[in-house]
Amino acid sequence: MALGIGDDCAVLRVEPGSDLLVTTDMCVEDIHFKRAWHTARSVGHRCLLRGLSDIAAMGGTPTACFLSLGLSETLSAKWANDFIAGLLGLAGKFNVALAGGDTTKSEKVTADIVVLGKVPSGRAVSRSRARPGDKIYVTGMLGGSAWLLKRLMAGESVSRLSVQRQFCLLPRLAVGDWLRERGVPTAMIDLSDGLSVDLAHICKESNVAAELWSGAIPVERGATLEMALHGGEDYELLFTAPAKIRVPPRIEGVPVSSIGEIRPAPNKAARVLIGEQGGKLRPLPPRGWEHFSKRN
Repeated sequence: MALGIGDDCAVLRVEPGSDLLVTTDMCVEDIHFKRAWHTARSVGHRCLLRGLSDIAAMGGTPTACFLSLGLSETLSAKWANDFIAGLLGLAGKFNVALAGGDTTKSEKVTADIVVLGKVPSGRAVSRSRARPGDKIYVTGMLGGSAWLLKRLMAGESVSRLSVQRQFCLLPRLAVGDWLRERGVPTAMIDLSDGLSVDLAHICKESNVAAELWSGAIPVERGATLEMALHGGEDYELLFTAPAKIRVPPRIEGVPVSSIGEIRPAPNKAARVLIGEQGGKLRPLPPRGWEHFSKRN
């Protein structure tokens, strides 16, 4: 970065041989978080996490971020300061500069984040190159965030450690970089909206279908298979790779599971199927988070 906060614009230098990655995301109080459940630090952390996870899914390296923040007049200065501390704490772990932004008055907390990253020219991993015969892989464990939210919504007590672990996850940037550097993935996406929704995105963009194996899906302790399939906000990486490529069971210390296979696109049938015990296949409708969906 040639010039940061203090002028009308930030000045960023784009390295020769690199493509610029740009992603944006919005966090709105009572839609993406609740102040009764989430600490201000965790909200700031998760605001940036969403963008960093997108960069990871493209196999990129984040460089800078921009934050536009709407705050209520009744909100304490401590809450706002803790929010920024949470965001900057995560930014510091990955050498990401807060290069600018804006603040305004808002009835509820509204945070719009723009994250910039870089990737070697022509090497960004998209969602659109999965092919029949590719294996489907996922990092980490799924369903933990959905499990925690279900308990909070039910008014149950949850340990501070569980809340900290699920609300302050880390983006899989090292894994995404490792995969892209070795040319492993044909398609990749981060799991923010839920496995059933995000896999359907890959299938649509690649014009293919997918078969999942229910027994192979890594379910977080305490969660259910349904939570792992539809819960969302796990921020793991879902990717496809040719069957001939050996994908190790751990990458950069993160477990990797083979959970299915890409199939040819059907004419009218469901794009995503899941195999149950006995080998019977059933359609898996996307039931994770989709904006403006009546299912949410």
